[in-house]
Amino acid sequence: MTVINKEIKVTSIRVTSVSTSSVLMVGDTEVIKCSSISDTPPESVIVTPAAPVPARS
Repeated sequence: MTVINKEIKVTSIRVTSVSTSSVLMVGDTEVIKCSSISDTPPESVIVTPAAPVPARS
């Protein structure tokens, strides 16, 4: 199989919605970095102490 990558010109992308886990790739991708954005207001976040994890035997 022979793949010849030609030039691509993207002038605009409109994203109207995303799922819980989404990736939008345009053209060749050599590296994908993970990032996270949350739109939950800080007053809605409930922080509780973590439950202890039992030691493995």
